Amino acid sequence: MKTFTPKPADLTHDWYVIDATDVVLGRLASQAAILLRGKNKPTYAPHADSGNHVIILNADKIALTGNKLGKELYMHSGRPGGLRRDSYGKLLKTNPERIIKSAIKGMLPKNRLAKVQLDRLHIICGTEHPYAGQKPQVFEIAQV
Repeated sequence: MKTFTPKPADLTHDWYVIDATDVVLGRLASQAAILLRGKNKPTYAPHADSGNHVIILNADKIALTGNKLGKELYMHSGRPGGLRRDSYGKLLKTNPERIIKSAIKGMLPKNRLAKVQLDRLHIICGTEHPYAGQKPQVFEIAQV
């Protein structure tokens, strides 16, 4: 059996909107990573760029489970002395986009294609977004 390779005409980039109000961070990140990679399409191939654009609204209203508010998120710039360490509680008030982006980045593959897919992620703290012209579809995440 030959490997399926989608043609460039088969690669479409749809737009999806996810409302993150009271959604657990891990569920939000896993569903967004699936949409960014394009695994919800029948023409999915791991080596082809068939991903979608994902808009996440109400990023400041996500739900953190367990003891995450006391734990810290580490990021390094790659330069000497470039380690950044902030608690989830502080980041939830000041920069909730960083929490969501790092969670989604960890669920994407570690290759050159992941950067292209992560560039299609748009995280917004409010309810309004400037992408209405692209006619995004609403994506519901089922809560347990």
